[in-house]
Amino acid sequence: MTHGHCIVISLKQKPINRYIFGKCRIFCLTLRPFYGPAGNEGRHTSIRMKKILITGASGFIGSFIAEEALRQGFETWAAVRNGSSRKYLQDSRIRFIELDLGNPDQLRRQLEGKGFTHAVHAAGATKCLHEEDFFRVNTQGTANLAAALAETCPGLERLVFISSLSVFGPVRDDRPGTDITDGDTPHPDTAYGRSKLAAERELDGIRGLHFSVLRPTGVYGPREKDYFMVAESIKKHVDFAAGLKPQHLTFIYVKDLVQAVFLALERGRDGARYIVSDGQTYSSRTFSDLIRQELGNPWLLRVKSPLWLLRIITAIGDRIGKATGRMTALNNDKYNIMKQRNWRCDITPAMTELGYKPQFDLRRGVHEAIEWYKENNWL
Repeated sequence: MTHGHCIVISLKQKPINRYIFGKCRIFCLTLRPFYGPAGNEGRHTSIRMKKILITGASGFIGSFIAEEALRQGFETWAAVRNGSSRKYLQDSRIRFIELDLGNPDQLRRQLEGKGFTHAVHAAGATKCLHEEDFFRVNTQGTANLAAALAETCPGLERLVFISSLSVFGPVRDDRPGTDITDGDTPHPDTAYGRSKLAAERELDGIRGLHFSVLRPTGVYGPREKDYFMVAESIKKHVDFAAGLKPQHLTFIYVKDLVQAVFLALERGRDGARYIVSDGQTYSSRTFSDLIRQELGNPWLLRVKSPLWLLRIITAIGDRIGKATGRMTALNNDKYNIMKQRNWRCDITPAMTELGYKPQFDLRRGVHEAIEWYKENNWL
């Protein structure tokens, strides 16, 4: 039978283990990626079976990567934690594997003989009570995975690591009209950003590993929960903004990030870092205004908090979280993210080297995201 641009020949169906629900071999003639821009029809075609490992596959970004991998004819393996929801991983062609990223020896055993040709590391912690937990998960977990892949999968063509624009910190806050570039020296001011930057540097030291890094700005879209809180607040007639000075924001819709992932798998330069966004810069109010329009323009109370007040609130929230063992939305890392005024960024290297062409500006992306939230009874 045919599926998209792929010919899928099912050879047999039977359970393999408790994580894998079916077995089929996929022979794929790839013409061009689903999200790829038009004009790439000249790419090489291949009938060699490609086998991809996606960590964090049960999460927001990872689940979209898994969907696209299936569309492109990859034999798709989703690495998930025990007990993680598989709500967005219902396709019977997906194979599941549990990986212990904190145990290098166990990890090598789990990957031995799998023969992955491609890997995307989308797993990671965005919120932690203690800074050391960011480094344990984001830095050491990444290093363990990459080293194990290099050792057990000699045919691995490329690992794409999803890092973050946060690795730079407020490097351009003193130059508000200029873009963060790949040539800037990172100075992360959050534990999250520091752990991601440390992970990137761990990859540099692994011999024989072919890898590329994506540094996306704020990612939004269906299934996402943090930006969703803004929509939920606006529906309840409150729009909150941090700081009294103008703030320049950047965004990337999840499907554009997925486009960048698969372009990097195919065309990425070894060790290269690519900043990705939708290529536009927005005022702090544009995002909330677009959400408000999609919700039918409800009346709105706009609240602007001075940074000194926000600093007090987040410091209290951080202390409460550590005392109770439960993360709060307002914490020290969140304060540093919200106080940064300039998130402008240059995506030229991603466009020229990878052929990345964003398909979703903020208006189009917000429309599609809000429609999904409505259809799925989130709003």
